[in-house]
Amino acid sequence: RPTKAAFGFAKKQDATVDDLTSIKTEKGEYLYLKRTIAGRPTKDILREILPTILSAVSWPKSMRWGSVGIPFVRPVHWIAGLFNGEVLPFEFAGIVSDNMSRGHRFMAPDPFEVCDVEDYLKKIQAAFVVIEQSERERIIVDIVAEEAARVEGVPADDSDLISTVANLVEYPSAVCGGFEEKFLALPDPVLITAMREHQKYFAVYDREGNLLPNFVAVNNTLARDPFIVRKGHERVLRARLSDAAFFMEEDRKKPLMDRLEELKRVIYQADLGTSFAKVQRFENLAREMAKTILPDEIENVGLAARLCKCDLVTQMVGEFPSLQGVMGREYAQLDGYPDKVSEAVEEHYLPLKAGGKLPGGELSAIVGVADRIDTIAGCFAVGLEPTGSADPFALRRHAIAIIRIIEAFGWEISLSWLVERALFHLNQELDFPAEKTFAGVMGFVRERYKNLLLGEGYEPDLIEAVLSAGFDRIRGLRPRIEQLKQFSAESEDFGLLAFTFKRVTNILKKETVPFSVDPGLFQSREEAVLWETFEAVRGRVHEMLEGGRFFQALGAMAELRKPVDLFFDGVEVMVKDNEVLRKNRIGLLQQIESLVLLVADFSKFSI
Repeated sequence: RPTKAAFGFAKKQDATVDDLTSIKTEKGEYLYLKRTIAGRPTKDILREILPTILSAVSWPKSMRWGSVGIPFVRPVHWIAGLFNGEVLPFEFAGIVSDNMSRGHRFMAPDPFEVCDVEDYLKKIQAAFVVIEQSERERIIVDIVAEEAARVEGVPADDSDLISTVANLVEYPSAVCGGFEEKFLALPDPVLITAMREHQKYFAVYDREGNLLPNFVAVNNTLARDPFIVRKGHERVLRARLSDAAFFMEEDRKKPLMDRLEELKRVIYQADLGTSFAKVQRFENLAREMAKTILPDEIENVGLAARLCKCDLVTQMVGEFPSLQGVMGREYAQLDGYPDKVSEAVEEHYLPLKAGGKLPGGELSAIVGVADRIDTIAGCFAVGLEPTGSADPFALRRHAIAIIRIIEAFGWEISLSWLVERALFHLNQELDFPAEKTFAGVMGFVRERYKNLLLGEGYEPDLIEAVLSAGFDRIRGLRPRIEQLKQFSAESEDFGLLAFTFKRVTNILKKETVPFSVDPGLFQSREEAVLWETFEAVRGRVHEMLEGGRFFQALGAMAELRKPVDLFFDGVEVMVKDNEVLRKNRIGLLQQIESLVLLVADFSKFSI
């Protein structure tokens, strides 16, 4: 009698239930379908799948052109497609494949015939195209260093820029140019950004690490007249640097703190108000954090919080957005603020990416965490949680940054308190479901930490066991995970211990009310022995946990295994005709569960 599932399976496979056969496996009996798919010529299959493969290539930005409806990174002009030396005919984006290709657009624009891969690589090289990305990068490193040496300098060590430039050129060549020394009065980050981000130029340093008034530009062709090419690059950069000098001069006409009021005209997010309102919220939170973490620096923490977004309304950051924070630090220093405050204006943005550099000081870290917690709480309050791959406010990155900072600085701070305070300040301006938002934020940060640990190679059961036992004090989570991992590897009885504690958790699943324990109600030796063992173990466990000795605490908890097993074997916990006795025995197990949960929830282990 085939079930609906069997009919559904057969239909999905374009078969009938009569075509299905049963097979016995270790997991039981299953239905399966055996199909024979006739082979086809590779050439025919490739003709069908290649257009699909090309259409599936993912690009950050695509374009459409003419009447072609297929999006691609650039208009497709030709397709060389061969199989075993013969043309493999197929069509993509309105172009039919053939055996012709082309080289460098300017240095070798004529088409050439292709016979096979080896022939293609030979001819494309002769046509001034370095086909391998790694080879282009190697050439760029060499020629940039060679050009910088002409002015007795060394180029910036910038692997990201090397990769970017290598993807912009097919046949790289380099030229070293210069600019007026007066521009060296600009802060180094301004000079580097103007060269790097706008023009893709490499900055040049002397042997002591000081910027020289020079740069190296990479071109996509061999220059007929290097002098003219150099002058062209210099003219473009001079205009950029002149703009930067003008912006800085204009910005310096007003103290940085005076720009705080201008943030009232900057909308942070439509439902969350202005950037000024955001600064006020996370300044209050940062001050509250400082009372516990850095009590002697509360005023400096508040000062850094008020200053840290002011450079967003400067002309320099308007032109060079990547300098946010950097220019804030520069202007704060010029305005005479303490170094620790100026550094916090820049460093509160750190880390800028996953695995990036963390803030150098606690003052910077406090402001950064307060800013990020406010962002996450605010977005969840107005329904802007990340969905799938969409995360426009980078909330995942912010959550990981908060976790890394708390771990790195070893703060004994409650995550739930942080979230509650952030929501409290937000609630002064907005109405939102506070409990739901709190649960959403806590669950979100927990999931990010779980993914972080999974990425580091920890077992899912191990992670879940520790996080389920409590995810409030981030500082103690990793030591707990590490020592539980060590204990599980070194203890021969770990499996039995986990099974025993899992029994305790399972029997208490439906018990939401805590009960007290009265030893005078014990009716069996098993109850008394378990209670005596628990009393003897409890103090030692708490002492070990206070010192972060989770491994030793687990060893002490292991002493409970046999008494618990004997208790389950000899005692009826859910006594039906004696409510008082039942509650007393449940209370005894609750005491044991509470002690064990200080380290891990063993019910999460697949045992």
